[in-house]
Amino acid sequence: MNELRDILRKEAYRLEQEKKKLVESDPWRLQFHLMPPVGWMNDPNGLCQFQGKYHVFFQYTPYDAQGGLKVWGHYSSSDWIHWDYHGIPLLPDCPYDVSGVYSGSALVDDETMYLYFTGNVKYDGDYDYINNGREGNTVLVESKDGYTIGDKCCVLKQEDYPKDYTCHIRDPKVFRYGENYYMVLGGRKKDETGAILLYVSKDKKTWNLQKELRADGPFGYMWECPDLFSVSGRWICAFSPQGISRESYQFQNIYHSGYVVLDEKPFGENEKGDFYSVPVHRFREWDMGFDFYAPQTFEDENGRRILIGWMGISDGDLEYKNPTVEKGWQHALTLPREIIWKDDILYQYPIKEVDALRGEKVIVENGKAEVEKGCFDLLLCGKETEKCQICLAQGLIFSYDGSEISLELSKELGRGRSIRRAKTDGVKQIRILADTSAVEIYVNGGEYVFTTRYYPLEQNVSVQVDWKDAQIQMWEMNGFSW
Repeated sequence: MNELRDILRKEAYRLEQEKKKLVESDPWRLQFHLMPPVGWMNDPNGLCQFQGKYHVFFQYTPYDAQGGLKVWGHYSSSDWIHWDYHGIPLLPDCPYDVSGVYSGSALVDDETMYLYFTGNVKYDGDYDYINNGREGNTVLVESKDGYTIGDKCCVLKQEDYPKDYTCHIRDPKVFRYGENYYMVLGGRKKDETGAILLYVSKDKKTWNLQKELRADGPFGYMWECPDLFSVSGRWICAFSPQGISRESYQFQNIYHSGYVVLDEKPFGENEKGDFYSVPVHRFREWDMGFDFYAPQTFEDENGRRILIGWMGISDGDLEYKNPTVEKGWQHALTLPREIIWKDDILYQYPIKEVDALRGEKVIVENGKAEVEKGCFDLLLCGKETEKCQICLAQGLIFSYDGSEISLELSKELGRGRSIRRAKTDGVKQIRILADTSAVEIYVNGGEYVFTTRYYPLEQNVSVQVDWKDAQIQMWEMNGFSW
């Protein structure tokens, strides 16, 4: 297995060096969003702050921009602006993860970084790979410095999971509460319903099933990327369900990501019962745009709950055609967002460090401006308006008509993305952060968020605002240092 690890690492390094110039020559290469050095990126993993550094691990396929064998890549930063890339810390090099290193999380405890992930194993043969033919093992590695990774230890094997589940159990999120450690795993049951398995441990290695978190009604066949945390005293259960029918104002993508505010803490020493009923009728999507999935949160040393999502979506290639594949890369991560409890929901807004990327102010005359390279931060504030419209690059239109907000892309800019909508009672503020080929739109300070990739035909991007009496501020945005 060590030989296989060396081969995979050398090949990844070779491709990173070989395709570096190709990726950097792409005019759609992102400037202030984390993206893969080469190849494919998906889920953010192992998000944490450790020894003064923020660490962002991520699902990575350097071997093919359209996906394939999964490893973990690794970025770190002390300020969210200056980034260092540390290569590939985790590769499929043991019997528990021979088919791929899948998603997981970080636990910082006892001056050690503990990384938990799903080790994927797929057997050769005539299997359906749902009820048979695969394993989703939960694997632990430790690091004393955040960069050097120790030996792998399998803490839960496929055979350890409940018998009424399929082979699809994955994405461990681990946290400490009181004297215990807890882990949530997303799963698909044999009756074609999604659920979450909640485990408890005293030592971070021996895990016992405490209970199942399941829906109080029909809600998809698989729950991926679970997360369990508290904000302002409210317990939040977040996950990414698959198998929900699309609707006009919600669940508009092929798969979805969101959260449910729970009535009470779903675990503890004195908790009784083998399941907790999740009120899925309260499910609220994190993001109403085209490109958002598999988010993960963590709490930093300042007590902020920060969320980062994958700026992509599973099976998105069935609908979207991203032209960056021709330049050797695909997908990115969202900006880090602080989560705040307000008005009985969770608001999301870019962390304050993002403001440090603002450059020169852009002059906006009669609601019109043009920005070189298309990187800008546009902030609009006003009295609650009956209608407004912002147009970017003559093909992206974000508008409000008095009851509905919508994001619409032309065929040329959207590459398969058309329109996404949400209902709202009013609009008072809109912030648009536009990168070369990505846009994040925050409405009313993060009450709603729309994230999308888009592909302007020109590097200089025109902006036109139609919002009567709105205050308009606009800045050029500088890129990350990496």
